[in-house]
Amino acid sequence: MHHISAALLDLHGPVIYAIVAALVFAEAALFFGFIFPGETAIVVGGVLAAQDRVSLPLLIIIVVIAASVGDSVGYEVGRRFGPRLLSVRAMRRHQAKVGWAQDLIRRRGAVAVFMGRFTALLRALMPALVGSSRMPYPKFLVFNVLGGVVWGAGFTLGGYFLGEAFERTAQYVGRGMAIVIAVLLTAALVVWTVRRHRRSSKPAAGGVQPEEEPLTVPES
Repeated sequence: MHHISAALLDLHGPVIYAIVAALVFAEAALFFGFIFPGETAIVVGGVLAAQDRVSLPLLIIIVVIAASVGDSVGYEVGRRFGPRLLSVRAMRRHQAKVGWAQDLIRRRGAVAVFMGRFTALLRALMPALVGSSRMPYPKFLVFNVLGGVVWGAGFTLGGYFLGEAFERTAQYVGRGMAIVIAVLLTAALVVWTVRRHRRSSKPAAGGVQPEEEPLTVPES
């Protein structure tokens, strides 16, 4: 994860848009979120926008589109494969989390799509589980896009303001000291992200086991 973040910081121009979009898209579409939380790439992209290496508004638009399209692919995977999806190794390793997500879908319906956007592991799980539940796609899409806008814009702007703070710090204490501070802050961010991702991956005691049949969400 640290190597991916460091590689992003060395890039320039359109390649940044492409890599950030690919990582955000793959999080739910290819279940890449089990390995690399998408918000890490978005924060790094925001930092690069503060350095004028990419356009901030364009980056936000690309992030939102990539998140929405990736989740739509995840939804389609869940709709097509249903219960068979639960036999995938990644799903079996997170049985308690899968059960909790299924219960959240039953209780909250489409709102669970929005809520799931803000938890690392749920972003990878939720679209496929919602597709398996046969929730109507238009309803899923509305809440998915809303979550993508809030999440994508929020983390991108967070990275942007972090980058702006670096430039201001460099003016007062010198660029060498600012780089040291930035490295420490980046390391702390990566460690925090990894620990949070691992905590969310651990089965909770008494967690609900995955269902053998597809979930059914009542029409509202």
